[in-house]
Amino acid sequence: MTIFERLYYLGYLIDKYFALKRQKKLPCKVISIGNITVGGTGKTPATIAMAEEAQKRGFKPCILTRGYRGKAKGAVFVSKGVNPLLSEGEAGDEPILMAERLKGVPIVKGADRYKVGMFAIENLRSQISDLKSLLFILDDGFQRYELFRDRNILLIDGTNPFGNRRLLPLGLLREPLSEIKRADVIVITKTAINNQQSAISSLIDEIRQYNAKAPIFFAEHTPSKFTTITGDSSSLEWAKGKRLFGFCGIGNPESFRITLLSAGIELTGFKPYGDHYRYTLDDRETIIKNAKECGADWIVTTEKDIMRLKGLELPENLVALVIEFRVDEGFYEEVF
Repeated sequence: MTIFERLYYLGYLIDKYFALKRQKKLPCKVISIGNITVGGTGKTPATIAMAEEAQKRGFKPCILTRGYRGKAKGAVFVSKGVNPLLSEGEAGDEPILMAERLKGVPIVKGADRYKVGMFAIENLRSQISDLKSLLFILDDGFQRYELFRDRNILLIDGTNPFGNRRLLPLGLLREPLSEIKRADVIVITKTAINNQQSAISSLIDEIRQYNAKAPIFFAEHTPSKFTTITGDSSSLEWAKGKRLFGFCGIGNPESFRITLLSAGIELTGFKPYGDHYRYTLDDRETIIKNAKECGADWIVTTEKDIMRLKGLELPENLVALVIEFRVDEGFYEEVF
């Protein structure tokens, strides 16, 4: 471990110590969905799928999120279950995407998840007759020690599980691999992309070194359709015979590129940006120029990138690929 990792780890241990000392419990069930690395595991589609499944089972789900890079301060509703109440700049790209995809699911943003949860309870009490039916889904919550959770779900990217195995700032790890022991349920994601059985078997063996009890499930992030900036949808068949240029600013851009190819898309070029990248007018012009130079008819990106692009005048030939989270049978039975 380098001096930079040691300094990061020291800060992590101090934060963890004080967070556990002040840990509080909400008067409702809490399910946490998170990861041990920085980005790339597909938390947002998983959170959306979890909320939809909770609704099917009679729960009243409410998502608690910090809204990474969202400028709104304090506890605030991103959505009360109908439409987004904040802009992407105020809420962050992921909460806005969830707000647009989920109907009937309140989404609340704030740094202190306990205070945010109590804020949600106070404001939703008139809509919920029995608090036992209220279920909080803690988005990106694996490291949120200050809030007690009933189920800790850990997502691990099957295509790039732990990066170079170094802690921040030199690697992708938010905390040591030994903390996998805290997971109640583990999901290895993007297994359709990485279909090398030997690699998956080795990953399971490594996980079991740190957590021998948690059930392990496998999930795919499957392309389902295309959507335009106006919200119109087209099937995957729409892309046949068309040439597309791809770009994205997510945690694991290579997995998006491979997903595009696996969907049978003729990709003439691809440009990756940093995770949660803030696009400018110059970036827009560069993307349009690159697409033309590659002979592309259309430009394709992720739903999260579309959220961050809405403030710009976008080309009419831009589409987003919608991704669905599909997991092994038994996963939801185990969680709920």
